Amino acid sequence: MGRLFDSPWAIIILIIVALLLFGAPKLPGLARSVGQSLRIFKSEVKQMKDEDAARAADEPVEGRVMNPPRNVRKEDQAPNANGGTQPPGQQ
Repeated sequence: MGRLFDSPWAIIILIIVALLLFGAPKLPGLARSVGQSLRIFKSEVKQMKDEDAARAADEPVEGRVMNPPRNVRKEDQAPNANGGTQPPGQQ
């Protein structure tokens, strides 16, 4: 499947088949509608990116470091990602 467009002959044959199937008068209209669809798609993608960038700039992200309560026993603490209850350097 990947070798279809390796040689220019395959592309030329596909163009000739398209001319025979769709006819020469219909191809400019087809190309025009495909081009218009691509322009609309590109503008919509650009608009979505601009909206995401504006939304990200408007909403600041706030993060806090939460320390575990000091009066919790080791047995009651939830295990961390390493499987223990202590930070990796203290195990």
